[in-house]
Amino acid sequence: MKLRAVARWGALVLAGLALVAAVHLWRNSQSMTLPEKPRGALRVASLNVHYIVLGATEGRWSRTDWERRRAPLVETVAALEADIVALQEAESFGGGSMSSVSLHVEALREGLPGYAVAAFGDPAVFPSTQPILYDPDRLELLDEGWFFFSETPGMIYSRTFNGSFPAFASTATFRNLENGAAFQLVNVHFDWSSWENRRPSAELTAARISETLATGLPVILAGDLNARHGALTMAILEDAGLDFPDVPGGTVHFDRGLALFGAIDHIGLSGGILPAGDPVVWREKPGSAWPADHWPVVLDVMLPD
Repeated sequence: MKLRAVARWGALVLAGLALVAAVHLWRNSQSMTLPEKPRGALRVASLNVHYIVLGATEGRWSRTDWERRRAPLVETVAALEADIVALQEAESFGGGSMSSVSLHVEALREGLPGYAVAAFGDPAVFPSTQPILYDPDRLELLDEGWFFFSETPGMIYSRTFNGSFPAFASTATFRNLENGAAFQLVNVHFDWSSWENRRPSAELTAARISETLATGLPVILAGDLNARHGALTMAILEDAGLDFPDVPGGTVHFDRGLALFGAIDHIGLSGGILPAGDPVVWREKPGSAWPADHWPVVLDVMLPD
C-alpha cells in the first residue's frame, strides 16, 4: 500500500513538473506582434543567423540546407522593417578563420537591395562574419571597425582569451540624416560555452564602450550575449553605461520553434538613447523552414537631438 502511494505521488510530481515545463516553453515561445514604428524612432534589430558549412552537402547548416533557409531569412529581415540589423554568425565556413564567401550577405543584398552593408569587406582586412545592415536613406555611415576578443584585440583573427576560435565585435558609426545625431553600433557575439572567454570579452567590450562614451558619442550594443537578463556578463556592460530593456521570453529555439530558457540576445542603450517601446521577439516562421536557430530581437529607440 505504501509503495502504491509513493508511486502515485511520484506520478503526480512528474505530471506537475511536466505541466510547469510546458507552461514555461509556451511563455518563452509565444508569438509577438511587431508594433508600428513611432514617428522619429530608429528600429534596431539583432539576429544570429547561424553559420553555413560550405563543405557539407547534406544535413543541418549544410549548403543544401541553406537553400531552404535562404528565402525565409530574406522574408524575416524584410518583415522587421528595421533601420539597422546586426547579424551574427553570417559566415560561410570553408575551413580556417578567413572566408571570402558570405551566402547570407549575398542573399540579403539580392533580396533587399534597399539595405547597405557596414562592417563588411575584404576578409583579409575586415572580418566579415558580423555585418551590419542599414538603411542609407535614414543613416549615413561615418566609420566602421572591429576588435577581437583577445589579448591582442587589434590583431585580425587572433584567438580568444583561452585559445579558442577567433571571435570579435564589429562596430559602425552612423549619422541620423533626420536630425544629424551620431551614434555607434557595437555588434557582439560572446562565447556560448566558456565563461573564461565571455567575462574578458565583456570586459574588453565595456572598456571600448567607455572610451567611446567619453568622446560624447552614444552607443547601441546589439548581439548574442549568450547570457540571460541580469547575468554578470550583462552587469559588466551595464557598469560601462549601458541599459538593457528586458527581452520577453526566449530568443534561441534550437531550430524547433521552442525556447527552453530566457533571451540571450539583447540590445543595450547608453545614456541619451531612449527606448520608444518594449523589445519584441519576432517568432514567425516564413515558409517551411526557420531561417536560423535564433529569433530576431527588435527595439525602437529615440536618438538624442
